[in-house]
Amino acid sequence: MFKGVASGGTALGRTLGSSFHATIWSKNIYLHRCAFSTSTLRFSGQTAAEAKSEETIIVCGREYVKDEWTNVTPNIMSKTPRKLHLHPSHPISIIRSLIEKHFATFQAFNDFEPAVTTKMNFDDLCIPTDHPTRIKSDNYYINANNLLRAHTSAHQLQGLRSGATKFLISGDVYRRDEIDSSHYPVFHQMEGLQYFDMAPKLTAQQVQADLASQSKLAADTIQLTDSTIIKPENPLQERHHPDAVQPVIAHLKHSLNSMVRTLFHHEPNLQVRWIDAYFPFTSPSWEMEIFYQGEWLEILGCGIVRQDLMDAAGLHDKIGWAFGCGLERLAMVLFGIPDIRLFWSEDERFLNQFASGEIVKFQPFSKYPPCLKDISFWLPETEWNENNFCEIVRGVAGDIVENVTKIDDFKHPKTQKRSLCYRITYRSMDSSEIPRNVTNEEINAIQENVRSTVEHDLAVQLR
Repeated sequence: MFKGVASGGTALGRTLGSSFHATIWSKNIYLHRCAFSTSTLRFSGQTAAEAKSEETIIVCGREYVKDEWTNVTPNIMSKTPRKLHLHPSHPISIIRSLIEKHFATFQAFNDFEPAVTTKMNFDDLCIPTDHPTRIKSDNYYINANNLLRAHTSAHQLQGLRSGATKFLISGDVYRRDEIDSSHYPVFHQMEGLQYFDMAPKLTAQQVQADLASQSKLAADTIQLTDSTIIKPENPLQERHHPDAVQPVIAHLKHSLNSMVRTLFHHEPNLQVRWIDAYFPFTSPSWEMEIFYQGEWLEILGCGIVRQDLMDAAGLHDKIGWAFGCGLERLAMVLFGIPDIRLFWSEDERFLNQFASGEIVKFQPFSKYPPCLKDISFWLPETEWNENNFCEIVRGVAGDIVENVTKIDDFKHPKTQKRSLCYRITYRSMDSSEIPRNVTNEEINAIQENVRSTVEHDLAVQLR
């Protein structure tokens, strides 16, 4: 539900990179977006089965009808079975397990499938119909009514309706994004939610009882800065009495201070600060940051759950808090992993380092030299979206692409046509059975494929 970084976050974080994010929370080619009639396809020599495959798409074992919104690629669909958060000795799974261990009394939901409805991903979370996080260029749509979830918050109502008063949800989430060492189109989020009776006396009693049962490893062992106050820009909800919501806020912050202290137990002078935030499905809302290696890092987003969501689950007399974090962000910091692509590596030099299931610092192995290639083109008259360009590059070249950077943006003084130039960094991260660098000839072939695909799919004029 909240922002995670690298890339991730949950809905809260992104809406508003590894959860809540700041904007809501390969070599495969793109799927065909046009659905021709069966009769036309048969006339061209295709069988009925082949025609149907042009009109439908199989995602997570279920068949969907394509439409003009369909933009999920074979490369992305190939990631859906991986479920890195469930591999016991994988860094993503190790972080998940540590958080679940800290919240030992919470029910854990780890196996929700990533294909969800737009209602689950947006409407159920009070995200407006015109909110920018819904746009096609930021998401992987299966069709107009279905997509690969952009945050684990898509399952919040399922958790609330499960009967559990406190639960955790973890899973893989999908967003079209830029290409660099901290962004990847698939990442992992984890969020938690707990609720109490709304009656002020009962709320205070339940909060105190729950705090008494929690670990003593908490705010008194961190250097804490929290100057947040309730104000019109970050208000209490109308139906929440201050005497009920204030204990819940205190419980939320204590719980998360304790969690971060547990994860960063190796940091003797851990500094934590709380800042105000905005998320569509919580109010008031906050973000937590830690001071790590000389800079403030956003770790998670959180807040008091919108009562509309509690009502939708039939919990009209309950008040709850929720948080969300990006597991990649935490894993990159705690394990010292420099490139987000490594999480998807099947290279034993990477995977064997974490076989103990413990947090250990990543030991870099030999890194192949980069190969830089530029691509420049005149833009068409239609609107330009960089995410679409990056998606094509990644779809053609796969994980061999390390970085895509815009190095020139030029407007012709006479024609007013706009020209862009991007520098693509290719670098092999992996070794399968035989470690080797990718040859310049192979990179040239990939680059030519990128150029032709960009020219065709985006209607640009190559320079």
